[in-house]
This record gives sequence, C-alpha cells and structure tokens, in this order.
Amino acid sequence: MKTLFRGALLGTALALAAVAAPAQDVQERVIKFGHLNNTDHPVSMGVKRFAELLAAKSGGKLKVQEFPSNQLGNEQQQQSALQGGVQEMSAPATTSLAGIVKEFGLVDFPFSVANFAQADALLDGPLGQALIARLPEKGLVALGYWDLGFRNVTNSKRAITKAEDLDGLKIRVIPNPVFLETFKAFKANPVPMPFAELYGALESKAVDGQENPFSVILSNKFFEVQKHVSATNHVYAANIMLVSKRFWDRLSPAEQRMMHEAANESRAYQRQASRAAAQKAVAELQAKGMQFNEVSPAEQGRMREIAKPVTDKFAASYDPAVVKLYNDELARIRK
Repeated sequence: MKTLFRGALLGTALALAAVAAPAQDVQERVIKFGHLNNTDHPVSMGVKRFAELLAAKSGGKLKVQEFPSNQLGNEQQQQSALQGGVQEMSAPATTSLAGIVKEFGLVDFPFSVANFAQADALLDGPLGQALIARLPEKGLVALGYWDLGFRNVTNSKRAITKAEDLDGLKIRVIPNPVFLETFKAFKANPVPMPFAELYGALESKAVDGQENPFSVILSNKFFEVQKHVSATNHVYAANIMLVSKRFWDRLSPAEQRMMHEAANESRAYQRQASRAAAQKAVAELQAKGMQFNEVSPAEQGRMREIAKPVTDKFAASYDPAVVKLYNDELARIRK
C-alpha cells in the first residue's frame, strides 16, 4: 500500500510538473500588431480573434495590442519595422512581399483562381508553404494566410465591362511589378501609390480609380469619391500574418506553439467574416450611390489571355521549381 501511495504521489507530482513547465516557459509579453485597415474591417476582426485566442492559451501573458489604420506606418514601413525587431506583428497583403521574395508575385497573377475554395487550396497547400519558407532569411516569419478577397476596380468615369474600358484610365495600384504590368496590358495608366495616400488622390482626381476588395472599398469610404464599382475579380488577394523573426527567435517553444495554434484557429473565423463582409459590402456600396456591374466569365477569360504575356514574363524570372509547383497546384485544384 505504501508503495502504491508513494507511486500515486509521484504520479501527481509529475503531472503537476508537466502542467507547470509550460507556464514557466511563457513570459509576459506585449505584441504590437499593426495593419492598414480600419477597425470595422475583417483584418481587424482577425487580429481581435487572434488576440483572444492567444490570451486564453497563455493565461493572459501574451497580450496583443492592435494598431489599425496605418498607425505604425504604411506596409513597407511596417515590414522594415518587423525586420528590425521594433514591431512584433503585421498582416499586410501578400503583394507587399514581392519586393523581397519575388515569387510571391505568383499569388498576384490575374484570373488564376476562380473561387474561394481554389484560393484556400492554393495558399494552404504546398505552394503557400513554399513561399512562407523563404521569409525567415528576410527577417520575417509567417503564420498563415487570411482572406482579403477578390480585387475589383472602381473609378469615377465609366463602368468596366471589358478590357477596353480600362484604356487610358489612371488606376492606382499596389507598388508591385505584376500589378503594374497587368494594368499596362489593359492599356490603363497604372499609378503605384501607398494605400494611405489613396483617398486623397481619388478626391483630388489625381487618379481616376483604384482596385481593391469590396470590403476595403466600403471601409475606406471610396464611395464618396468614386462612381462605378465593377466586379472584375481580377486577382484573389490574401493577407499574411507576419511576425518579426527577431521577436520570434526570443520566444520559447511553448510560446511559438501557442502563436501557431492561435493563428490556425483564427484563420477560419477571419475568412468567414471577410467573405460575409464582402457580400454585404456590395449592397451597401450600391445603397451609398455607386453603380455596380459584373464582368462576365467569358470576358474574364479574355482578359486572362490579354495578361498572359505578362504572367509568362514574370514566371520566367522566378525560381523554376516554385513556378512548376504553382502550375502543378493550379492543375490540381482546378480539377
């Protein structure tokens, strides 16, 4: 009996030690999480859910402090802050990473995926993971992809129903080579510009239009300075959860695991919230006075062919192994 009792005590002590060990591996930390969007945007909803999950997993020790609406600078400034270790997290569009890992440009190839299921399969699968694997050497760690949505064109002059309607329009685009060349192929005049400067440029007519997901168009009140919104669905856009590698390397394995778990669990919620918001945004934009039109699947196919020389050109400059993986994955997910 004594032996059994001692064994039970030892078992209890070991169990308590197992519980206590992770707690000792988690320190009090404040994680500055910056992004470009307003607090009513699905990216902000994702940050809040991630913060709740991480706080619960860490017993309140890992605290996320959200900095929305460009408070910590534009995407490039925040990227530099993460690389320098002065900011812990951000959630930019993947487009902003093409400057440091050019193969992220593959995600921006126009009309490559037709729906959300294809987009999720591409990013959550081998292609998305291969891109993520290239970030640590650039001072960044990625925890996965969130939804931003299909990008659509707005402008102050006319509805976009076919490629020719873009001819001559000054369209603000993300400072990204694939976007620039794609809109040049449609004979538009693409103007690269930080997002923070966009509303003022639309208001002053420095540019005629821009392209973004519906929820971004609504959240930033572009309906005040734009007349037409056209469902071109030309690119599926994703946000990527980034962590400063300098910060990441200071975390214990237990803290890193909690970060990964919170990111994975917040992903499904954020995607659902984002896609619901996009549907609702179309109706709200029309209620605010914007004229809405769709672009037919046949015309989208024609636009993909017009842009094909652009995608072929960029694909030729990327790592052939990653391009092959991209093409193989597209073939798989389109079946």
